[in-house]
Amino acid sequence: MRLNQITAAARDLDASIAFYSLLGLKLIVKSPHYARFELPDGEATFSLHLTEGEIPTANAPQIYFECADVDAETLRLKAAGVGFEHEPKLQTWLWREAWLRDPAGNSICLFNAGANRTHPPWRLPQ
Repeated sequence: MRLNQITAAARDLDASIAFYSLLGLKLIVKSPHYARFELPDGEATFSLHLTEGEIPTANAPQIYFECADVDAETLRLKAAGVGFEHEPKLQTWLWREAWLRDPAGNSICLFNAGANRTHPPWRLPQ
């Protein structure tokens, strides 16, 4: 089994497209109510679906994008006017993370985990 895509809600599709394009995703499909992106690495895609309803910001799914250098990416995005909820920090689970929200309020983590992404010291034996 492979992950195909994640779809997040958007209130303003054009603002969300601009935001995710700034993150480095490549827009491959656009309609009045839907947009789909390819990520720079891997085969999974990310999409947006326009909604008029409330978009939960608490106890809602979180979107994780892995990048090579969280600190440099945070500085690049800040220079472009993107605000962050949490600055880059090495977490106790050995991931370096920075947190922000997209224009619809979806929670996004930019992280780098290296080998700890799938093989932390506490990984269960195979």
